[in-house]
Amino acid sequence: MPKKRVTLADVARLAGLSTTAASMILTGKTDTRLSAEAHDKVHAAAANLGYRPNVAARALRTDKTRSIAFISDYVATTRFASGLIRGALAAAEEAKYVMLVLETGGDPAREIKAVQAALDRQVDGLIFAAMRAREVFVPDVVLNAPVVMLNGTSARFPLSVLPDEYRGGRDAVRLLLEAGIDRDIVLLGHNAEAEEGMFRSEMITRRLAGIRDAMSDAGLRFTEELSCWDWEPNHGYTLSTELLSRRRPQAILCLNDRLAFGAYQALAEAGLSVPGDVSIVSFDNDEIASYLRPGLTTIALPHEEMGRAAVELLLQPNPQSGAMLAMPVIERGSIRNVS
Repeated sequence: MPKKRVTLADVARLAGLSTTAASMILTGKTDTRLSAEAHDKVHAAAANLGYRPNVAARALRTDKTRSIAFISDYVATTRFASGLIRGALAAAEEAKYVMLVLETGGDPAREIKAVQAALDRQVDGLIFAAMRAREVFVPDVVLNAPVVMLNGTSARFPLSVLPDEYRGGRDAVRLLLEAGIDRDIVLLGHNAEAEEGMFRSEMITRRLAGIRDAMSDAGLRFTEELSCWDWEPNHGYTLSTELLSRRRPQAILCLNDRLAFGAYQALAEAGLSVPGDVSIVSFDNDEIASYLRPGLTTIALPHEEMGRAAVELLLQPNPQSGAMLAMPVIERGSIRNVS
């Protein structure tokens, strides 16, 4: 037979106080006008009996479940963006909220089920997160709770937490310029002419705008722009191998660390070293960046800070705008100072 649930009345009876008094103490009311001894008795009785508050009953009284839903594509099942969850969990715990994590694999049908599961549990808010910055699909269902987009945007829900990609793009160019590299720079991952009319994401557009504005301000142009749609190591390797058959650049600016990984392989295969022969700077601070030798200098995505900011924004009474977080510069050893 399962044990009978301990009630607030049981706690009050053991403490020798009224149910109302026990409720005020256990809910943390600051001005109960009850003695310290009464507070101690109630907390001791609750601990002795193993009392847990009835969340469902409290939700009916307060219209709050003190729970939020974190719905993502691949954030929970990959290491790359797991910091988004770590930051969100930490902020939720500090606010004394429970966070329900739902992973969809980017499947629209699973996304609808995830939203319905969250709403069935009457969560106080929803965070929609993406592993890689993009326009996020939000199921076309009625959402009667606040929504924050994390590492993504949505036309339906304007509140979002994003990395400052524009400033990050400028910082990548700045690192090269400060090292005295001001000629023969190749952009790996995008070609403006070849990709005209094609849309990646608002965040990547900002990254590219920052890069191009910084180059223009310095009076520079890329020697070559190498386009590939998927920024994966095999494309970084292939494009870099083809590049090295034509020329040896002074530096390669890679649009993410996975492309840079491929470029490292191509350079090593050609008998060239990083940064002795070619400097490399990149983006994201993927785990792979610290494993490369020499370590890859990169503009990091502040995932944990973003996850924390999303929860804090969600719990604000009437937020007026989202948050744009700075992308830290992680300097390792892939840029050679030639000045």
